[in-house]
Amino acid sequence: MTTRNQPYNDGLGPVFAIIGGKWKALILWELHGTAVRFGALKRRIAGISEKMLIQQLREMEADGLVHREMFHQVPPRVDYSVTPLGASLNDALTTLCEWGKLNLENGRASEQATD
Repeated sequence: MTTRNQPYNDGLGPVFAIIGGKWKALILWELHGTAVRFGALKRRIAGISEKMLIQQLREMEADGLVHREMFHQVPPRVDYSVTPLGASLNDALTTLCEWGKLNLENGRASEQATD
């Protein structure tokens, strides 16, 4: 048995375990650079339900990617921001975004998605 078949040996496994799925990378990207209130974050991510956003933010907070700050005022306010760990992951996502843009411009990624 080779170690090549085990995704955790090449570093991708832990990354996909943390940001896998449809929403986490998008949430992290929207938090890049500034704190965002919950309602604004929900408006920025088209198609996500409130329940799913709450669940994903809780998981990301537990993983150390997102910081949640509660302001005790009326009405209550909650801001979310990226932690240094989340910011470093956003830096890695920037490279992936550049790859996607390049391949979408060349038509390669969209051709492969329809296969």
